[in-house]
Parts: sequence; structure tokens; C-alpha cells
Amino acid sequence: MSRPPLPIPPEMEPAVLALNNQHAVELSWLEPERLHVLVGRAFYARRIGELSAFLLAFDERADYDSPNYLWFRERYPRFVYVDRIVVDRAARGQGLAQLLYEDLFRLANAAGHGIVCCEVNSDPPNPASDAFHARLGFTEVGAAAIHGGAKSVRYLARSLEPGR
Repeated sequence: MSRPPLPIPPEMEPAVLALNNQHAVELSWLEPERLHVLVGRAFYARRIGELSAFLLAFDERADYDSPNYLWFRERYPRFVYVDRIVVDRAARGQGLAQLLYEDLFRLANAAGHGIVCCEVNSDPPNPASDAFHARLGFTEVGAAAIHGGAKSVRYLARSLEPGR
């Protein structure tokens, strides 16, 4: 059964917010107003089902102040940055994160972007995310300590193949 990614309408934002904030350690805590702004500015804001998973990503033109996003913007002229992806615990192991990423790769490639990038926590570590991104072909392109050294991240990038 195929579960195509769907847009995130405003009426689903409270559920997206709750799922995001359950994973605030891996992502970052959001308030309702901030989530609404992010969804509106996103290059890609999609969900699976009623809310088994979601992904938010921004391109280089976004008005976004995340230090991780800004790291990529200082180094790459065109890119799509995955800001956050979450799969509900009850829906893990069904390939939903990969489905969202593949849809993002397709749309980013169609829009002329040659790279998709993201960051993964190295402190606190996130080995499941490390393994997942490695399987998708992401490689490390940098690292940083952020939030006054409270968190360390590895910056990852994956090249897209033109016309694919």
C-alpha cells in the first residue's frame, strides 16, 4: 500500500507540533506560532497519513535563522536543507522516513537543486539517524558546536543526480 506524502494543512499543525516536541532533544522545541511560520516558509512541508511522519525542509532562499541552516547557506549557493523529520514511534520500521526523503529528492531535483543537506547530533549522539543518512548516501561535510557548546552536530550532504 502506497502512502504518498501530503501537505501539512493549518488544521494539522497542532498534531505536528506535538510530534515535534516529543522529539525536542533530537530536533528543537517549537511553539505554535514558530511552527506555523516554518511550515509557511518551507520548500517542503509534507506528512504521511494522518500524521505517522513529517518532514520540513528549506531551500537557500528561505528566511530562516537556524544556525545549522545558516552554516549551509554560507557554503552552498543552491541547496535544500532538511530541518526536521520525525516518524511517530508507532509507525517506525515502515520506511516512512525513506519515503519522505525520496519524495524530497525528487522535488528538489526537479527544482534544479543539486544537493540536499542536514545535520545530525553528535553530542548527544543519534546513531539511528547516522545509520539512516549513511544508507541514503549522505556524507559528512563539516561539524560544529552550537548553542554555546551545549550541542555538537555533524553536517551531512547528498548530491542529487540531474534528471533523476
